[in-house]
Order: sequence, then C-alpha cells, then structure tokens
Amino acid sequence: METPHSVRARGITKSFGDVVALDGIDLNVTQGQIHGLVGPNGAGKTTLLGLLLGLAVADGGRLEILGTPIGRALAVPDGVAGFVDGPGLYPSLTARQNLTALAALRGSDARTAGIDDVLAQVGLTDVADDRARGFSLGMRQRLGLAAALLTRPRLLVLDEPSNGLDPVGKRHVHRVLSRLAADGASVVLSSHRMDDLEALCSEVTILATGRVVFSGPLSKLAAESRELDYRLRTSDAQAARREAVDTAGIHLVDGGGARQGAEALVVRALVPALDDLVVRLVHAGISVRELTPVVSPLEAAFLALTEQEETGR
Repeated sequence: METPHSVRARGITKSFGDVVALDGIDLNVTQGQIHGLVGPNGAGKTTLLGLLLGLAVADGGRLEILGTPIGRALAVPDGVAGFVDGPGLYPSLTARQNLTALAALRGSDARTAGIDDVLAQVGLTDVADDRARGFSLGMRQRLGLAAALLTRPRLLVLDEPSNGLDPVGKRHVHRVLSRLAADGASVVLSSHRMDDLEALCSEVTILATGRVVFSGPLSKLAAESRELDYRLRTSDAQAARREAVDTAGIHLVDGGGARQGAEALVVRALVPALDDLVVRLVHAGISVRELTPVVSPLEAAFLALTEQEETGR
C-alpha cells in the first residue's frame, strides 16, 4: 500500500511581475518524512515554503496538502504550521506569554501544561519567563518552533530553522523534528546547513532558478553525483597510495602530508571505483581507518549548482 502524501505538487508556477520564482515545480512529501529544500539564493525555496503555509497562492499547477486540494485563496488545511523568514514574536512578552497569546489568537486552549511541554521540548524551560527581546537568534528560532508545536502539526514547514543555533539548541531541534516524523508528521525544511539536512532528511529537493534539478533520497544523489574527493586514512599510507594509483577510476588528489596527517590520502572517484579500491586495500592487508567525503554529495551538488549559476550570468 502506498504511503499517503502530505504534499503533492504538480507543475506549480509563481511569478512576481517579470520575475519567475517557480517554473513548473513538482514535489512529493510522504507522510512521516523529513524533506529538505536546497538551492542557491533566489532559487525559489522561500516562495515554495510560502505556498505550503498559505502565505501566497500559485499562479498555475496543482497543489494538494494533507489530502486537500489548494485553490486560489490564501488558506491551508488545519494541521499545517511553521514559519518563513523567522518566527513572528512579540518582543515585549515573555516566552510563555508569547505562546499563550499565539494560542489565543488561533482560538486554541492555552493550557499551561501544553505550553510548558513545548518549551521543554525545545529547551527553553529555564527562560520561559524572560522577555523575547533579549533572546538570541537561536532562542527565537526555538521559540518559533515551540509555537508551531502547540498546534500539533501534521505538516511542519520551516525556513532555516538552524539559524543561530548552538550545539545544544541544535540537538533539541533535531530531536523534536525526528520525533515528529517518527509519530507520522511530515516536515519540510529549507537550510543552507548541509550537515543538518544530511542528518535529518530522508529525501531532498534541489532547486535552481525556480526549477527542480534533483528530487529523491540522498543515496540516489550520491549515486548520480560526479566524482567526489574522499579522505582515506589507513594503517599504511604508502602502500595505500600504490593501490590507489593502480586502481582504475581513482585519481590521487593529495598523497598525504602535514595538512591531512601522515596516514591520510585524498582520492577523487565515483562510488564504484571507490568500492574497488577498498576491496584491493583489504586484500593487501591494509586497514581502512577512515573513508569520508571531503565535501558531501549534497554539498557538492549545491556547489555545482552555484557554479552553474555564476557561469550563466
């Protein structure tokens, strides 16, 4: 049985005057999935998030959210929450008062227990009675997430939720989003933090100039990407270097040195050639201690898009 979709978009277009923001966008977000949006500035990510939150309407195409077709009115089904360009907060109110006021505006029951629970989830219990005007960017991001959680969303839409987060704040946010997905909610998030997207997302959509250039699992992106540089640390760097030179499809980028460490090599290859090299190393009795991309497949795709944009200007 096919997993239901929280978002299904077909041929979505959106223009602002002569500027085409979205040009025939297709997007599928399945229930219980954390889906990332990636792309250079101006690619259309924020516009697409705005459509999902009912902040704008598409000029053309078909959009279905939580099983409900979205027409040409500024409205979205119940169960959708999130923010674009940062959460809207009342700076003169405390964190708790902000959540109480937002719940009242939505006509929700502003129960203290519910507010305390979401504040705890995002790690703001200790500052619940501090005014928001004194919050750091990361704390405001977490308070915005807490406000979204009050509605118990089935679709959470977030724009750069990791902005300003320290490691502790990021851990809280990652736990919240992972728990939501495990409980069956869907999350769509845009971020320039590739490490966050790789840690959280099961699928990503890459946009460039308003068009989808890739959409699917991260594993598929890695398989379709061009050659990547990999850092290789072994028990015998010199022997590993010889094996790398003798392996078809492997290009030695850095043969080791002070910058990478005496046991490190940097090789450039596609995944199949890299697999062949690992087999050769094992057969030669050389232990592989580290094999990691210098730049991840997702970041490499992002950089390639940026280079194409700059070349096309």
